[in-house]
Amino acid sequence: MDNKDTAHSHLLSFLNAIPPVDFCCVYGSTLHSTDPGKSTMVDYILGVSDPLQWHSENLKMNADHYASWMVLLGGAKLITNIADKLGVGVHFNPYVTWNDKMLKYGVVRMHDLIQDILNWERFYLSGRLQKPVNMLVDNLDIETINSVNLRAAMSAALLLLPPKFTEEDLYAKICSLSYMGDVRMLFAEDRNKVKKIVQGQFDLFQSMYKPFLEEYEGMKMVISCFLYLLISPHRGNCCKWIVAYQ
Repeated sequence: MDNKDTAHSHLLSFLNAIPPVDFCCVYGSTLHSTDPGKSTMVDYILGVSDPLQWHSENLKMNADHYASWMVLLGGAKLITNIADKLGVGVHFNPYVTWNDKMLKYGVVRMHDLIQDILNWERFYLSGRLQKPVNMLVDNLDIETINSVNLRAAMSAALLLLPPKFTEEDLYAKICSLSYMGDVRMLFAEDRNKVKKIVQGQFDLFQSMYKPFLEEYEGMKMVISCFLYLLISPHRGNCCKWIVAYQ
């Protein structure tokens, strides 16, 4: 087993310590590491059908993952209500130590995850999924559903970019969408965060957005042909050729 497979197995092994999930992805610096022993924070997003039930089960297994006041004052019901009514539908357990690793995991209702991907209702996890992630569990084919999100992100970025831009500029604009309006970017976050993310994961951005770039190039060709038909003195012959081709 090579380093990549070992790292993947290590990431998956945490799921044995928690109740079953319908979706799981990891993101951040973990995507670059081929050394599962390296001391970096591992970030998980977990999708479940019923957060109340899931947290109830997880409290029995891993009560120490939660803030003590949440456990004492309301348990699973309080945890779920805070995520739904005060937060963005995601409850995070940060600074969890497991197998000598520090990790953080967020739990979201699958329905809410899908709605955010399709409609940008909260633009939190949808923004996260516009950037590279490593999907470990995908029972509902979120990877396919997320294509709607990726296409929309690229379209939004193209509208915001100047007429001339590089491929890196495109990915940087896509990456920046989820940080727009985030006050942390004014004082708490690295001003070069977006640039570092794109440069560090450039090949992953390419693999994510290549199908949509090719689709966009095809659209440009169609539009160019349409404009040619409008202005060409030979547009009648062109129309005949297009009909024959179809």
